Amino acid sequence: MEPLDQSVWELGPIAIALIMGFLFGFALDKGGMTRYHKIVNVFRFTDLAVLKFMMSAMVTGMVGIYLLVWAGEVELTAITPTVPIKNFVGGLLFGVGMALVGMCPGTMVSGAARGQLDYLIPGFGGFLTGALLYGFLYPTITDLFAGFKDYGNAKLPELWGLSSVLTVLVFAEAIILMLYLIQRLNLRRKDRLMAES
Repeated sequence: MEPLDQSVWELGPIAIALIMGFLFGFALDKGGMTRYHKIVNVFRFTDLAVLKFMMSAMVTGMVGIYLLVWAGEVELTAITPTVPIKNFVGGLLFGVGMALVGMCPGTMVSGAARGQLDYLIPGFGGFLTGALLYGFLYPTITDLFAGFKDYGNAKLPELWGLSSVLTVLVFAEAIILMLYLIQRLNLRRKDRLMAES
C-alpha cells in the first residue's frame, strides 16, 4: 500500500479552519448577530446583544488560547506589531465602517451565506475598496506612522511586567462582571424611535 502524499496531511489545518469558520458563522446567524438592526443598535446603545456576544467570545478566546499556551500546545508568535496610534486609527476606521454599513466581515459572510445578497454589495465593496486603498497608499501610510512608538510583537503581560495568569484572570473577571452588570441592570438606552412608531 502506497503512503499518503504529504499534501493530503497539509489539508488537515485547512479543513479544521473551514469547519471552525462554518461553525462560527452558524453561531453568528443563529444568535441573530447577522441582522442589520442588531449591529446598528449597538452603536445606538439600544440593543447590546452583539456587544455581549463579542465580550463572551473575548473571554472564551483569551482563556482558551492561554490554556493551550500553558499546556505547551501553541506559541504566541503570530502577533502583529503593536503601534498604538495605528491600532487606534485602524480600529476607528473599522468601527465607523461597521456602524455605517451595519455589518462586519464575519456578519457579511454569514448573512450572504443565509441568502441575503444585499450583504454582498457593501461587504465585498468595502473589502475591495479597503484593500485597494491600503495597497495604493501603503508607502504613504508607512511614512506617516514611521515616527510613532512600535512595541513590536508585544503582549500585555510583557508590557506591564505581569504574569500572564494574573492578566488573563483580571481581564476575564472584568469582562464577566461587565456582562453581569449589562444584563442585571439592563444598561441600555431606551429606543425612542421604536417607542414612537
